[in-house]
Amino acid sequence: MAKRLYLYVTTLLIASYVYVGWTLYHKDNPSTGTVCVFKNITGIACPSCGSTRAVILLTEGKITQAALTNPLGYLIAFFMLTLPFWLLYDAMTQKTTFYNRYRAAEKVISSKWIIAILILLVLSNWVWNIFKDL
Repeated sequence: MAKRLYLYVTTLLIASYVYVGWTLYHKDNPSTGTVCVFKNITGIACPSCGSTRAVILLTEGKITQAALTNPLGYLIAFFMLTLPFWLLYDAMTQKTTFYNRYRAAEKVISSKWIIAILILLVLSNWVWNIFKDL
């Protein structure tokens, strides 16, 4: 089970870096559109719409503008920066510290109160995205 998690996370990180790189490369070309399936179908921004733009703004040092675009960008950027080192550490030491922390976080997040708070935060972000006409 741990190997599968490490494979999924590594694949997701690689895909994230490729997508952010692709977005940076095509940043000045507004005709590239969005890859958000939800927005393409409904015309309404999803809760994570703008998170890639927020990550890009963070790479440019535009901290406030990133927060206003989508605060989830901070979380994504944090994981994109820290997880490769954590996964590399586990691979080099043949430990499962990331897997163990992931399992512990799953237990905490499974609390009904934590789930309710997280859902409220995501819904708030979604309403904000819609209000901003992202």
